[in-house]
Amino acid sequence: MSFDFSAVQSPFRMQPGLRKLQAGARQLTPNRLGDRALREKLAVLFNHSTLALLSAPGFDAAPALRALCAHAAYEHPDAFAIDSRGGVHARRLGWSLSGGELRQTENAPAEIGACLSALPPSWRLAGLLSLTFAEDFAVIDGTTAHIPWMAVCLPSNWAPETKVGRHFAEVHAPVADNHMLVTASAHLARLVTGVERWERYVWTITRHPRLHAHPAQVDSADWPADTHANTNADARADAQQIAALSYFRTERQTFIPVPDLRIAMFTIHVDVTPLTRAVADAGQARQLHDAVASMNAAVLAYRGLVPVRDRLLTWLATQTTA
Repeated sequence: MSFDFSAVQSPFRMQPGLRKLQAGARQLTPNRLGDRALREKLAVLFNHSTLALLSAPGFDAAPALRALCAHAAYEHPDAFAIDSRGGVHARRLGWSLSGGELRQTENAPAEIGACLSALPPSWRLAGLLSLTFAEDFAVIDGTTAHIPWMAVCLPSNWAPETKVGRHFAEVHAPVADNHMLVTASAHLARLVTGVERWERYVWTITRHPRLHAHPAQVDSADWPADTHANTNADARADAQQIAALSYFRTERQTFIPVPDLRIAMFTIHVDVTPLTRAVADAGQARQLHDAVASMNAAVLAYRGLVPVRDRLLTWLATQTTA
């Protein structure tokens, strides 16, 4: 799980939470054949590519993609390379792209080539990068604070097609307790497109196990009703049932700046881990307990936690003494 648990704080507030990346810290995570992120991204690009690969009219993503390719080749030369003619090679996947043409090495998975071939030629590089790495990508314009381009296969219950081309503040308008994010949006866009590299972490607890959580494709799965247990033992059993059905969904978000162009490539690495496995010790249980306990009604409703708040708190409380 690529998550720093120090990001779980109380009282819980939706805030930028940006911190500078340490020198040498990596921002990308290469996929290996069989990885869950690769499987789910392939399914999305095969079946719903127009909901994942998006651009505002007239926006030229080529400079941002060149910067992302250069960063990927520098950070993970074993997984991604650029040749002298500008061709790119996803070494672990066995596929290359040069001049718009796809090439495969021996034993490269055919489904990857089929997926990329089905994309419009102008989107094949973005598709290859999306499959090569676990991260999703979006471009942030530091001058306008707009998000003109996205390659987002694994959204966390939001629809990329409704966000592309919009101002950073508009993108976060539906988020509960969003005052700090919206107020600081223009400043944040300028900050992350400067010379420094930044990261932030976000998290929630969810009923849904998949990385891909586009609201139009997420299965309807309501939380079990509260049994209104009359004894402490029954209450603990009910809380244990909820914990067993819960997943800890996290995102590590980073920014790869292109300061000369006042843009940044925004990276989003999603993880989904069973809650009972994600909480590793009593200290983490206490952090999570206190954060959930401090969420206001709007945040709980936005995250779909109203029906299970008390039972989650009961289970987390038991883990603080485990």
